[in-house]
Amino acid sequence: MRSLKYGATPGPYIEKIFIDRTRSPRRDYSHDLPALKNLRTLDLHPQVTFFVGENGSGKSTLLEAIAIANGLNAEGGSRNMQFTTRESHSVFSDTIKIRRYHALVPDAWFLRAESLFNVATEIDNLGAQRSYGGRSLHEQSHGESFMSLVENRFGQGLYFLDEPEAALSPQRQLEFLILLHSVVEQDSQLIIATHSPILMSYPNALIYSFSDKGVLPIAYQDTEHFRVTKAFMDSPERMLKHLNIVAHDKARGKRSEDIGESTEESD
Repeated sequence: MRSLKYGATPGPYIEKIFIDRTRSPRRDYSHDLPALKNLRTLDLHPQVTFFVGENGSGKSTLLEAIAIANGLNAEGGSRNMQFTTRESHSVFSDTIKIRRYHALVPDAWFLRAESLFNVATEIDNLGAQRSYGGRSLHEQSHGESFMSLVENRFGQGLYFLDEPEAALSPQRQLEFLILLHSVVEQDSQLIIATHSPILMSYPNALIYSFSDKGVLPIAYQDTEHFRVTKAFMDSPERMLKHLNIVAHDKARGKRSEDIGESTEESD
């Protein structure tokens, strides 16, 4: 570990996180997520770390917890935004301890696609549109506002992004890769939860897979997102045919169960 430096300095900012469950007196769903159940430490890439996995696997829960542990609002935004629309975050952030490279971070942001509307409203309430391109994010499409926010607001700092692809078309995801690289080149560190095989292709990034086996590093080509997408694109007709067969078999099985139940009732 490099010696801790004081003052706003270039990234990276977080070297490692530790999970100490004794720090949280309360329990909630986050304590029972299979991927997080036995997690005790996690190294972060000095530039880009991706969290990938199925819905409900815990990747967004961990991302949110690390962001909150860094003083950011659970609903997103900068360190100056402490608004609350609804208290819905887990208590997992209470368990997080951080090993840092630096004492101070010049900038930090937590950007989640699902609550971008709330963040845009807070920006308007603060009268801070000038820092975000001079135009209200509410006056732009979801994808445009997302790209505008990153392009105008992100610089040198620590950034957390939760499923940014939700706001972006495939073409915009490719454009976002260029934008992501420009932020990295400003000595920033990013942690991103995503389902997008386009985004997670960013070169030399560290990818963690969240599953029943825990949180484990994985190669890009070994992710389910890459393999399923490639299999579909290589032969969409074969994949669709298979899905139709599966759907047909399920429907036929359901009909058989209904017939069986009807026969039993007659008996």
